[in-house]
Order: sequence, then C-alpha cells, then structure tokens
Amino acid sequence: MTDTRPPVPPFTAETATQKVRLAEDGWNGRDPQKVSQAYTPDSKWRNRAEFVSGREEIVKFLQRKWARELDYRLIKELWAFTDNRIAVRFAYEWHDDAGNWFRSYGNENWEFDDSGLMRLRIASINDLPIIESQRLYHWPPGRRPDDHPGLSELGL
Repeated sequence: MTDTRPPVPPFTAETATQKVRLAEDGWNGRDPQKVSQAYTPDSKWRNRAEFVSGREEIVKFLQRKWARELDYRLIKELWAFTDNRIAVRFAYEWHDDAGNWFRSYGNENWEFDDSGLMRLRIASINDLPIIESQRLYHWPPGRRPDDHPGLSELGL
C-alpha cells in the first residue's frame, strides 16, 4: 500500500499552494530521511547537473547538500499548476564553511502520483554570492514564520 501525502492531485490553486508550503517547510526542517518520505520510492530527480533516483539516493544527496550549505533557509512560491504537476520558483540563503554567503535562485517542475507523492523533480539553480548584510532570511532554523515575507514581497 502506498502512503498518501495530502494534498493529492488533481490540484486547485489552493491545494497547489498548500503543497508548495509543505515542501518548503519540509526542506527547512533539514531532515533528509523525513524529506525523502514526500517522494515515491523510485522518484527521479535532476538537481543542477546531478541525477538522483529513489529515496536512498535522495537521503544521501540531502545529507551532502546540508553538510555543505550551512544555515540553509528556503522560500518557495507557486508559479503554475495542472492536474498532477506543479511549477515553483524559489530562493534560499546559505553559507559555506569559510563563511561565504550565497543566495541560490531556481525553478522546479514537480510531478505527483495519485497519492500525492512526488515522482519527478527537475530543478535548475544558480548561486549568487552575497555579503552577510544582504541576507533577507533571518528566522531561526526550521519553518519560515507565517508573517515572514515571501519571494514576491521581498522583490525576489
């Protein structure tokens, strides 16, 4: 039996927006095992130039990512949706172990199975070096507070 991960397709504007926020919350929690459960066991990813297949590889990928991208903070925003697909834009801030700050911008295309698990994730991402005073994301580690501005409100 497959786990169900509401909201499930077909998406509406409301449920697609909910799905995007749930994904953002999960990634901001930085728990690779927990995040991997939102994907089908055989999920396929393209993240930048890296190809990932299945939950085990997703966990390893996220462990590497968050060991390198320190103090990670992410905001996602719905761009478009259809019955079982969602497109998002996002930006996240992080620093490396030398203290160099970055804002990474990107777009993702998602495809879901009938139970609401993501079976395909295609991400294109670019990194912009920033100085610490240019940071816009200052909430404590974890979920972005509801009153924190989103990408559009921040002019990103």
